[in-house]
Amino acid sequence: MAKKHKDKTPIQQLLLPWYILYTGKILNWLSPYLASKFAGKLFLTPLKYKLPKREKDMDQNTKQSKLILTKSGKEIVVYEYGESDKKILLVHGWSGRGTQLSKIADALLKEGFSTISFDAPAHGKASGKMSMMPYFIEAIHFLSKKHGPFYTIIGHSLGGMSTLKALKEGVSSEKAVIIGTANSVTAITQEFVQNLHMDKEVAYLMKAHFDEKFGQNMDNYSGAISAQSVHIPTLVIHDKNDVDVHYKCAEEINKQLKNSELYLTEGLGHRRILGDQKVINKITTFITA
Repeated sequence: MAKKHKDKTPIQQLLLPWYILYTGKILNWLSPYLASKFAGKLFLTPLKYKLPKREKDMDQNTKQSKLILTKSGKEIVVYEYGESDKKILLVHGWSGRGTQLSKIADALLKEGFSTISFDAPAHGKASGKMSMMPYFIEAIHFLSKKHGPFYTIIGHSLGGMSTLKALKEGVSSEKAVIIGTANSVTAITQEFVQNLHMDKEVAYLMKAHFDEKFGQNMDNYSGAISAQSVHIPTLVIHDKNDVDVHYKCAEEINKQLKNSELYLTEGLGHRRILGDQKVINKITTFITA
């Protein structure tokens, strides 16, 4: 599939097998309630794919270890890249892995930094089949205690939302960079269901199920709400052609941050933005300034 076509295709439609999408359509027609249960399980199940060639160098040149998160008991795989005491934490997005920000990591090593990254539970090489945002946040807290404080935390997509929430909860960092980060959890569920070609009612039922399951309004995890409590310099990066997360999310988050810079790109989509040289230069300039 051509890169430009991939950029215009939401990740669920790109990686989910056709029969899963077809099953969702049938359930949507039969029963929105059953469809919401089906969609909810898919929502918490990371999509698997082979390690891309561009990430192999980082994968082969990192010190890797399997660790267990204290609270949840879930496994993460940690990647230590470089030898510098100036450490930067990289947080991948949903269905990503610890090497997803490899091009950014390579550039940071050249600037004298080292990076710590991880496979979140049920992602990459970490065990498990289902995951959720609280595990990402727990991993940030866990690694901050073990390897921090970090000079900067860089988060992509769900990793960006998790970064903002962790910073709100007290994780220490001098700077932050968030890329392609969503704002509202409600909006995420609606876009997810839309990408599965299901009705909005399914999204409402799925969100209500999550609120009940976790005993709170999951919109408390939304990017803009967390951003209100983040005071460190933050670079907000987003592409105007991102089909997975609308760039208005970046604008909404940026408005709530106390000390931020908004950097919008065009034509890079949700994933290719991580390897764009202009974006990488912007990140390194922001961090080293």
